[in-house]
Amino acid sequence: MKAYGHGLVLGKFYPLHAGHQQLIRSASSVCERVTVQVLASAVESIPVEVRAGWIRAEHPEVDVVAGMDEAHVDFDDPEAWDLHMAVIEGLLDTPVEAVFTSDDYGAELARRLGATWHQVDPGRSAVAVSGTVVRADVAGHWWALPPPVRAWFCRRVVVVGAESTGTTTLAMDLAEHYGVPCVPEYGRTWTEIRPGGLGAPWHTSEFDLVAIEHERQEVEAMRASPMPLVISDTDVLATSIWHERYTGGASPTVTARAKAWRPDLYILTGDEIPFVQDGMRDGEHIRHAMQDRFREVLGEGSVPWFEVRGTASERLKDAVIRVDRLISDGWRLADPLG
Repeated sequence: MKAYGHGLVLGKFYPLHAGHQQLIRSASSVCERVTVQVLASAVESIPVEVRAGWIRAEHPEVDVVAGMDEAHVDFDDPEAWDLHMAVIEGLLDTPVEAVFTSDDYGAELARRLGATWHQVDPGRSAVAVSGTVVRADVAGHWWALPPPVRAWFCRRVVVVGAESTGTTTLAMDLAEHYGVPCVPEYGRTWTEIRPGGLGAPWHTSEFDLVAIEHERQEVEAMRASPMPLVISDTDVLATSIWHERYTGGASPTVTARAKAWRPDLYILTGDEIPFVQDGMRDGEHIRHAMQDRFREVLGEGSVPWFEVRGTASERLKDAVIRVDRLISDGWRLADPLG
C-alpha cells in the first residue's frame, strides 16, 4: 500500500529531461496513481502532443494529459494563479492528494488543491538540468534527454547519389569523423536477400518495405546517437527515385513518406569519379541520367542540399564544413510563455 492514492506532476516539459523524470519516478514510488499534466502555450516551438507523447513512451505507468495554458507566469499574482488553476483543475478527473515539484511554487499549488507538497531535489543539486539550459545548449545536455526526445532533436544528414558515386564511402567517413551512427542503405540489403534475386521483377510493395525499414533504422540511430547527429546512406527520397527507375513511374506511398520524413541536409555525391561494377549495379550507361534525376528532385524539394566532388578527402572536408554549420546553427526554440 502506497502513501497516496493520486499524485500530480505538472510542467511544460519543454523538453522532457532527466529532472522531470526524477519527479515522475518520485511520485510513482509513493502514489498508487500519478497524473502528469503537460501545460503548453501557442508561442512555444514543440507541439504539446509531441511532449505528451515523449512522457507516454518513457513512463507508461502514469496517466498523461495535455492542455494549453496561455496565462502569464507570475507566482506572486493571485489572479494569474486563478487562471492557471482553471486549466490544471479542468484536466483532473479526480482530486489529488500529493503534488510533486522541484521549484517552490509547489507549496501554493498544493495549498490550492488541498494536497500535500513533496519537493523533489530542491535547487536541482542531484540532477543539474532544466528546460532553460537544455534549450540554450541541446548538444551540451544530450546526456539529460531520454531516447524519444533525442530522436526529435537529432539532426539527420543523408548522403545520396547515383550508382558508384561514393555515397557509402562519404557516409561512413562522415560518421567516423563525428563518432556517430551511420545508417546503412537498406535497399542494398534487400536487393541481396529479395526472393528471386536480381533478375526478378520489382514491385511497389518492395519499395514500401525498404522505405519503412530504412526509416525505422534511422529512428533507432537517432535515439541512440551520442550527439545530436546521424548520418544516413540514402533514404526514402532516394528509394522513391529508384522506384521510378525499376517500375517506370512514381509510387504515391513512397513519395508521400519521403515528403513526411525530411532530413535536415542532403549531400549529393558527384558522378565524375570512375564507375565500378560490383555485380549488383545497373551499369555506367544510366549513371549520369540518374544523377541528373537526383539533382532535379533535390532542387524541387525544401531540404537544403549541395553536391560534393573530388577525392574522398576533398569530399569529406567540404561535407564537414556544411555539417558543422548545421550543428552550430542550433534549434532556435522560442522562449516559453513567461
